[in-house]
Amino acid sequence: MPSLLSNRLAKRVLKPAFALVEQRLERATTALQSDLDALHHEVADLRRQSYGLGLLLDRAGRDGDRMPTATQVDALVREVGAVTGERGERVRHDITVAYRHLVALEALGAGGLGGSVSDVCGRLAAVPLLAPPNGEVLEIGTRHGLFAAALRRMLQRGGLDARLTVVDPLDGAPAREDVVRGNLALGGGRPADDAARLVRGSFAEACVRDAVADRRYGVIVVDGDGHDLAAVRELAAPGAVVVTAVGGPPRPAGLTGLGRVADSVYCRAAEA
Repeated sequence: MPSLLSNRLAKRVLKPAFALVEQRLERATTALQSDLDALHHEVADLRRQSYGLGLLLDRAGRDGDRMPTATQVDALVREVGAVTGERGERVRHDITVAYRHLVALEALGAGGLGGSVSDVCGRLAAVPLLAPPNGEVLEIGTRHGLFAAALRRMLQRGGLDARLTVVDPLDGAPAREDVVRGNLALGGGRPADDAARLVRGSFAEACVRDAVADRRYGVIVVDGDGHDLAAVRELAAPGAVVVTAVGGPPRPAGLTGLGRVADSVYCRAAEA
């Protein structure tokens, strides 16, 4: 039997149907090509944006990249909320502001902030939310001074006039005094005035501890291991917030543990 499609009569009958199918296929192909072209342009734009963001936020010159995932931020909100007792909306807002400070100060300053995004933003958000009793801030070990600058800004946002005291050898490994002073200026205030004083030396030295013992601090941030937390406690105002690294020395009497956020432990000094 001859094929139906080779039959002349069948061809004439089916010709309008074939034409309609061809038209529809042509329209569908044109629409698909238009969608593919638009998708190609979107992918190219995303690649350009990703490259620019990588230049700004990748790990070059830092301890890690500065591009957190939604999962990391959600975990950070839970941890800061558990330590501070604040509701999630407020915590998420302050973490967002802290992240913007982190990116801005690393872009403008010399050097970087030590630690992961979660740890740095956790400290910047949690300390003001814990309502320190005064604006005297002692940072033991400063690296480049950028964290102290960011913390001052966060405390100022919370209505607390922060005065910084920074203890560090400032011997160029990694911090130099001129770099630290320049970076502290990014946090507001003139680095030469009493809003930011630098005390050269190790906190283990009695003369250094004596030099900073002229006041009681509402916030004490201890970077690195090997520091005497009993001596730190002596400098804390009643109700002061004390932040140390995970795995640091045992907590002495007079410091109550509040919990952990990322790689930091938060304590509250005993009330008078």
